[in-house]
Amino acid sequence: MTMAQIVSVHSYRGGTGKSNITANLAFLLAKRGQRIAVLDTDIQSPGVHLIFGIEPERMVYTLSDFVFGKCELAETVYDIDHNCGLADSAGKLYLLPSSLAVDDISRVVGEGYDVHCFSREFKQLIAELQLDFLFLDTHPGLNRETLLTAAISDQLLILLRPDKQDYHGTAVLLEVASRLQVPNIYLVVNKVAERVDSETMRNQIRSAYGYEVIGILPLDATMAILGSRELFVGCQPQHPLTKELIAIAARLMTDGNAC
Repeated sequence: MTMAQIVSVHSYRGGTGKSNITANLAFLLAKRGQRIAVLDTDIQSPGVHLIFGIEPERMVYTLSDFVFGKCELAETVYDIDHNCGLADSAGKLYLLPSSLAVDDISRVVGEGYDVHCFSREFKQLIAELQLDFLFLDTHPGLNRETLLTAAISDQLLILLRPDKQDYHGTAVLLEVASRLQVPNIYLVVNKVAERVDSETMRNQIRSAYGYEVIGILPLDATMAILGSRELFVGCQPQHPLTKELIAIAARLMTDGNAC
């Protein structure tokens, strides 16, 4: 890969599976030898660290500490190879989590934060960790922080469900992303009922929005039962959902290598 790719994973509404998909894509790319970091920029409602098996007690510093000037960004980086079974892999996987402490979340909600403090540090972080991909797990909806994060991304992955509210909200997101001139914008439809024809849905959504749909992910009881306790692709390597996620990861790599 010629240069690191910043990938924002976003949705108009909560509950789309954004954090789970971010975590699983990051793992798949690390397994393929890529150097990956995941930032939980959903500081208002964090949780991606739980999917990676990182308990809050292990987190000395978090992104919440960084945005309020309590530490350097590098101090919020955790090597999670061992947690994810990647110790023998050629790739690397790092996590920069956010705090689950009520006081920290309340302060972020009440005061907001300067997202520019992230963008200024990204280049240094990418260089120090020699990253191929920097994933940003964002807060759903439209707010200033999310818009600025999307604006510095090389690839924007917008998740939606086959739901009227999601359809309308996604149209708004795409209009904003287009104005921000994000280089690569993709759609992923999650929680699609088994009886729905995937290719028909793919074509309909692409026709409606004018953007490529790079994944149609099935609504699956196995994922629901797992309850964000661990990486789905790690415990279900042959599952149809895993195969769809592998295809999305491969697409991100292909487009990254083209840059």
